[in-house]
Amino acid sequence: RSARAARPRPRAARGGARAACPRAARARPKGGGRSPAVRPAAVAMASASFNNCFCFACVEQSALGVVTQFGQFKRFAEPGCNCVNCPLGEQVVGALSLRVQQLNVQCETKTKDNVFVVTRIAVQYEVHREDAYQAYYKLTDPRGQITSYVFDVVRSYIPRIDLDDVFTTKEEIAQAVKDELGKAMANYGYEILQTLVTDIEPAANVKAAMNDINAAHRQRVATLERAEAEKLQIVKAAEADAEAKFLAGQGIARQRQAIVSGLRDSVNDFQADVSDVDAREVLNLVLTTQYFDTLNSIGSSSRASAVFVPHGPAAVGDIAQQIAQGNIMAAAVKQQKMKR
Repeated sequence: RSARAARPRPRAARGGARAACPRAARARPKGGGRSPAVRPAAVAMASASFNNCFCFACVEQSALGVVTQFGQFKRFAEPGCNCVNCPLGEQVVGALSLRVQQLNVQCETKTKDNVFVVTRIAVQYEVHREDAYQAYYKLTDPRGQITSYVFDVVRSYIPRIDLDDVFTTKEEIAQAVKDELGKAMANYGYEILQTLVTDIEPAANVKAAMNDINAAHRQRVATLERAEAEKLQIVKAAEADAEAKFLAGQGIARQRQAIVSGLRDSVNDFQADVSDVDAREVLNLVLTTQYFDTLNSIGSSSRASAVFVPHGPAAVGDIAQQIAQGNIMAAAVKQQKMKR
């Protein structure tokens, strides 16, 4: 009885046998994450008969918990509730995210034509389950390592091209970064899925100069187009005027031809009735008649302006004489041209 009385009796905790487990510490997933991927369950189940103590750790979806035993890697804990044998030295020391992650890198460098530009590159990467050990234990700072490789590739590629070519070779720059990162990070268990050149921003004064050049070029093109339009309008107007004058000339020629035909018919009819009259006298009579018709037309028109015409009995003879002299001179000029 004395021996039994000397034995210490275990105290039962309220609400069941529970104890805190200091080894199951919270850990963030390596490589980033918004919330801890491993949440310790502060519940330890004790058995009075076997005296065993176990802890439970909850691992979030798309993550792996890293379980060690006395500092040595033991296994990976799958998503969900996992049992950790704390008395035997097991503990969850961290977590590794299996999600696709993105790292934004901003790099400033100089182009071939000595212009400083800021290049922003987005790197998308992930860790495969079979490479989880290498991804967690081989590399301490994966994001810093990726940033260093991006800086190295960008600062060795962009200085070989001009500023204008930087904007046109964004895909080549992104592919060069992806190839270099893919080779380097594959040894650490990381796969580079995609690299994107999201922005290229030169200095403010350089950007303003580029905008001025573009505006001047567009202004020059607009000026040329306006001049071409004005030229086309002038050419079309000249063509229309020439066509109008041509048609007017044809009309005048037909009018004169009709007048001549009418005069000829009048002379022929007059000579047919009066045989002893000369053709020139008949023509003078016709012209005198047209002269009086013209005076009648001018006087009867209400919109006619003041016109001073020498009119009298002698004026009619003078007009006929002037017309006759004009006909004689025209006939003489025609004969001289025929002789030449």
